[in-house]
Amino acid sequence: MENFSITGKICVSIAAPTAVKVLELAKSAEDKADVIEIRLDSLEIPEIKAFVTEITKPILFTNRPRWEGGNYQGEEKDRIAQFFKAIEAGAAYIDIELKTSGKYVTELIKAAELGQTKVIISWHDFERTPKSRGLSKILFEQIRRGAHIGKIVTMADDFDDVNRVLDLIDIAKKKQFPLIAFCMGDAGMMSRIATLERGGFMTYAAPDTGGGTATGQMPIAAMREIFK
Repeated sequence: MENFSITGKICVSIAAPTAVKVLELAKSAEDKADVIEIRLDSLEIPEIKAFVTEITKPILFTNRPRWEGGNYQGEEKDRIAQFFKAIEAGAAYIDIELKTSGKYVTELIKAAELGQTKVIISWHDFERTPKSRGLSKILFEQIRRGAHIGKIVTMADDFDDVNRVLDLIDIAKKKQFPLIAFCMGDAGMMSRIATLERGGFMTYAAPDTGGGTATGQMPIAAMREIFK
């Protein structure tokens, strides 16, 4: 396969029930990953400070609720509190959903801007890919709400779906807005590579030992080989 020159980041997503397992997977991926995503919604007991202390690569904390395809089922205020802890601990990134209450998003961005954390405002569709106009509206809403980085991920049925999502990167560039944009599913697998070639901010891979967080994620070693 042709090798590509990229400037975007590769993030290894880790979802595990215990801090010990998270650290084990993170350590195995650190030499290949630019960023480590830790899914707090998969953990029995989040150990945010320990992760920031022991993992050498920048960390992205995600605490995905059930209504956005995640595992978190508790009170919303408690979910948001974990993000404030992540910011205080020095997380590089947090991922908060576009559907989250505007009050919480504003408070998180304000807190993040007092330190070094960048806020990713994300939107996912696990069933389909909207038309271009709908996708653009989502992108502009992320910008309007003050995201440092946007993330738009959909389920693709075919190449047309993939192309509509990747085209968002060109729109975001004109706005000087870093954007993560790719597709899930078998049809979207190659978009996880193409997004960086198009200038996307970041793509996601699974640990080499398996256990990715979404359909279509490839192991980090395989992805690095493509971009070698």
